[in-house]
Amino acid sequence: MGRQIERPMRQTGAVILAAALLWSVPALAQSANGPLDFLGNIFKSKSDQTGSTAPTQPASTGGAAQWSGEDGASGHPLMTASAIREAASNFDSCVASMWPDAARRNISQESFQRFTAGLTPDLRIMDLLDSQPEFTKSIWDYLDILVNDVRLAKGKEILAKYKPQFDATEKAYGVDRYVIAAIWGIESNYSTQMGDRSVLQSTATLACIGRRQNYFRDEFLSALEILHHGDLSPEQMRGSWAGAFGPTQFMPTAFKRYAVDADGDGRSNVVDDPADLIASTANNLKKDGWQSGQTWGFEVVVPKGFNYMLADRAKAMTLPQWEHLGLKRANGQAFPATSDKAYLLAPAGAEGPGFLMLQNFRVIMKYNPAEAYALAIGHFADRLRGGQPFVQAWPRQERELSRAERLELQQLLAQRGFYRGTPDGQFGGETREALRGFQASIGAPADGFASSAMLDRLRAQ
Repeated sequence: MGRQIERPMRQTGAVILAAALLWSVPALAQSANGPLDFLGNIFKSKSDQTGSTAPTQPASTGGAAQWSGEDGASGHPLMTASAIREAASNFDSCVASMWPDAARRNISQESFQRFTAGLTPDLRIMDLLDSQPEFTKSIWDYLDILVNDVRLAKGKEILAKYKPQFDATEKAYGVDRYVIAAIWGIESNYSTQMGDRSVLQSTATLACIGRRQNYFRDEFLSALEILHHGDLSPEQMRGSWAGAFGPTQFMPTAFKRYAVDADGDGRSNVVDDPADLIASTANNLKKDGWQSGQTWGFEVVVPKGFNYMLADRAKAMTLPQWEHLGLKRANGQAFPATSDKAYLLAPAGAEGPGFLMLQNFRVIMKYNPAEAYALAIGHFADRLRGGQPFVQAWPRQERELSRAERLELQQLLAQRGFYRGTPDGQFGGETREALRGFQASIGAPADGFASSAMLDRLRAQ
């Protein structure tokens, strides 16, 4: 499960997929249904998964990666090297200062002292919190990595092995088993890549050091609550650098909201107990608005000359309305009879496939707010169910822009009056809208896709 770190994070241990525009998603490191650790467990090195303490200076020998000792890329005052060192020197006092809040949560003093004794900051997390990838991956590259034959085979094994648990969960919550299995597979590669950092150490570090202290203070205290109640042990609560743990990557606060004791053993064990894991993940989706018996969306063929200004999450229409505009299912089948509204997603612009996204796609995005992630989950679930690969081709000839090129594109859009934000090389909705405005002004499809050709057009203006 995962959320971006720049907004309330949810759960996950993949990477804090800071969703960049054009559908390139930076391979950051943190998801956590909150942090975007989505894909983090796939791309990050083993040294970044350890829970060892990092000194304030880079290590000169091998072993776990250490803090760089440099200012963070965000430019936030709490991410300067001096601020990080100062906060680290005050770490013990910061942790101790949270005792009154812990007491208000009915955590005993004995538990507080036992679980916080010997805690030290893991400063390597500061580099991960503020990492700014030079290059990004395209959505088709991510889909290739996440939805592959090996993972599909393993997913089918999991579905067969735990069929009784999936049966019971589907009956109790009405959530599609294939979506749960897809989340399990993508978040942790079926429990083989869950991360090995101490959740308590990671959340304590982030609660006391860096630019997300307010958010992580709640995560740290929630982790203490879980340990105090005895649902999990410190050894079980190991995961991503952002604090996500378990096969489907729960943040501590998400565990509190959604974890259930499905097998009645008195503990909500989302780490080692398949019944609890499957049911808790389903409970999460159900409470986020999952519609039983409904799919997540449809791959569609978008007609030539289509007005891509309609490809907007805020511009939902019924399926018949989209059909009236010329959109058809890519597999040639008819749309189901439904009055549900969908929005059009064109992750690779006019040169790639389109998708009509229903309510359940929005629910998956609550699990992790990156559209690339949600598309991967939906597609993986369909493949586990026996569905086919996407029909239409991706524009694989397109290369992803470097961070310097993304920054330049924003600056050029700003110079021409289309972009009003602060250029930072991170693509989001504001950049996409600005690019659409420029594309419309030159008579190009206003699809918001930041190709190298579009950057060249901007340079030539």
